[in-house]
Amino acid sequence: MKNWLIQHVRVLLFTLRRLRTAPLSSLLNILVIGIALSLPAGLYVLLHNIQSMAEQAASTPQISVFLSMDASADDIARIGKQLNQHQAIGRIEFVPRDRALVQLEQTTGLADVIGGLTQNPLPDAYLVYPKKPDAKALEALRDELQKWPKLEYVQLDSAWVHKLEALLKFGRLAALILAVLLSFALVTVTFNTIRLQILTRRDEIEVSRLIGATDSFIRRPFLHFGLLQGLLGGVTAWLIIAVSLLLLNSSLDGLTQLYASSFTLRPPAMGDSLTLLLFSACLGWLGAWLSVAQHLSQIEPR
Repeated sequence: MKNWLIQHVRVLLFTLRRLRTAPLSSLLNILVIGIALSLPAGLYVLLHNIQSMAEQAASTPQISVFLSMDASADDIARIGKQLNQHQAIGRIEFVPRDRALVQLEQTTGLADVIGGLTQNPLPDAYLVYPKKPDAKALEALRDELQKWPKLEYVQLDSAWVHKLEALLKFGRLAALILAVLLSFALVTVTFNTIRLQILTRRDEIEVSRLIGATDSFIRRPFLHFGLLQGLLGGVTAWLIIAVSLLLLNSSLDGLTQLYASSFTLRPPAMGDSLTLLLFSACLGWLGAWLSVAQHLSQIEPR
């Protein structure tokens, strides 16, 4: 075991020296891998942040129940009692039409327009907070309330979240397709890089075989090179995503202040970061293995 570790450490140090001997080409290859990986990974991180924002906004889903304009005080009291007794409803809040008009005036800045109205066009309403935030349960409750008499309109205020979730599913599928396509491209990049290394070291490989070197011994430095190149590409991708989120957050602060809210794009979590690095390293190793398997068998001692 100790000898095995020593051999791999020596090969790793040799691989690092080879990276330093051609710094420009190595840097370009790493940048290509990093930029390509940052596209699907960055899209995944952005979608994850948007989903977190949606969950935060929809943490307390509610249903707005608007009463008919001709609803009397007895109708309002009766509906309120029925809502309180409903098993699927946690609590309710009554919003009289006068208070709704004042809130509309304060939030929209249309004081002049509202002041010119001869009568209040808004109905009385109840804000209903269900016990379960499940989408199907909310929709079922909305449909049930819509059939009650003296109710003009029932609105599920968190319905936009479900539409956003559908868009997020589409975005995650697009990110997956992009990741698969770019993975093939990155394997090809590593494949060609290792192929050129094998061709330039052809004489060295022939001599190594003449003195009894095994294929695994000859193959090892190329595999380490591909793995290390992929790993450094993954680190580059992570740095690109982190810097991009930092720049976006600087612009996002001004936007969120306009809406009196606070939201910050978060960098990839530890698990996602390790997955990105492991995935990039595996891609580099796979490209190197395919290249070595194809080209090393074509080199025989003369």
